[in-house]
Amino acid sequence: MTDAIAGQGYSETRRARAAMKKAAFLLLSHLLLVAPPNQATAEPSVYPTGVTRYDPTQAYNSFVIFSGADKITRLIDLNGVVARAWKYPGFPSLALDPALVGGARGHLLVTLSTIDAKGIGAVPGRANLDISKTIGEIDWNGKTVWEWGGDQAPGGAAQQHHDWRRLPNGNTLILANLLHPVAGFSQPQILDDVVYEIKPNGEIAWTWIASDHLTEFGFSPAELDLVRNAKTADYLHVNNLSVLGPNRWFAAGDKRFDPDNVLIDSRNANFTAIVDKKTGKVVWTLGPHYPRVDELTIGKKTVPRPVDQISGQHDAHLIPEGLPGAGNLLLFDNQGEGGYPPATLSVIGGSRVLEIDPIKQEIVWEYTGESSGQPGWTFRSSFISSARRLPNGNTLIDEGYNGRFFQVTPKGAIVWEYVSPYFGAFPDGTGGNQSNWVYRAQPVPYDWAPEGTPHSEKPVIPPALTEFKITSAP
Repeated sequence: MTDAIAGQGYSETRRARAAMKKAAFLLLSHLLLVAPPNQATAEPSVYPTGVTRYDPTQAYNSFVIFSGADKITRLIDLNGVVARAWKYPGFPSLALDPALVGGARGHLLVTLSTIDAKGIGAVPGRANLDISKTIGEIDWNGKTVWEWGGDQAPGGAAQQHHDWRRLPNGNTLILANLLHPVAGFSQPQILDDVVYEIKPNGEIAWTWIASDHLTEFGFSPAELDLVRNAKTADYLHVNNLSVLGPNRWFAAGDKRFDPDNVLIDSRNANFTAIVDKKTGKVVWTLGPHYPRVDELTIGKKTVPRPVDQISGQHDAHLIPEGLPGAGNLLLFDNQGEGGYPPATLSVIGGSRVLEIDPIKQEIVWEYTGESSGQPGWTFRSSFISSARRLPNGNTLIDEGYNGRFFQVTPKGAIVWEYVSPYFGAFPDGTGGNQSNWVYRAQPVPYDWAPEGTPHSEKPVIPPALTEFKITSAP
């Protein structure tokens, strides 16, 4: 099952999205988009899309790259102008730092071809969705400069999902699926999570398989029994892969934080873990056990404080050196369904973005709906989504199942907001339901694009909510 159909399901998507529409009515009327023709919905059917507010004096001004629900990858400026579009999707599409590709600007990693999940990699009970057959690097003009998958990949397909990274040595680290039987599981075959390090010539230099390390993730014997008897073959659903990179913890002597080590997180099992690249052993974990979040105090607690219930998290990574909060763990805490046994979740709360001291395992900064002066439930995405720290201290947040991404200041002020106008079939296996969901949004510095790539920084000021109305036809 892909991440887009995991968790609370499409009905919850509609309920939470309706809350988002209330905030969306702050937006400019010239950005209105009527819902796709002849489509009736149980939510507001007309709402603005594109850039809805923008203060260039407080925002970190850059490009943003994302793969839309229409399976096209776009690079936009903060006025929503498309600087470049590529016909390929990505899970996610990943812009590459020129320092990792010999100084070339405008290169990215994308999905080059897919196959129907009824074929290679099919899992009983899984929706018939496309999985990646070949993946690769393309240049600014869309030319393929590196490709992997097919006959080179185990099982005949790349099966890359959720994340990947280009390494300084030129290799590519990918998170993939591996369908195979594992002793002790009730499922005849499990959809395992595997990490491959792939050389430029396509050879696999390193392999790590999650099921080989089940006893290292912190499960109790009773919890491990639940894991082995999971009702889904996608028992862990690892949705994130990052490389630690240089960090203050390793510089201070903590070998667990070796810059080459790999960080993953499991949405279904509610843990984040560091894998030692040399030994393959899990050397650090956050979760799977947490105190419950008190729904009446979400967004009102002081920091720092011990980490409380995280559930269904995404995009866990150490904030890179040179950015505010460097070395701390940043993640999007979806507060979506997860856990063995399932976590008890807040009824009235929403999602959170958490910055965590990984040594003390304390929350040192958080963003909730209440951080922007709204009820907690106005910010929610129970699956997908991401959060990235920016050089000026702001944080770029992708509220994924609403197709909404925005920048917040450390105090929670929203200084840029965008709602994707790109709709496509929702990945629930039906091919009919339409959505503008966005798995991940990545900030891209201006100088990662070819020199002279146009961009604008014009303020966008929303009208008063009470004045934002649609007039009747004459």
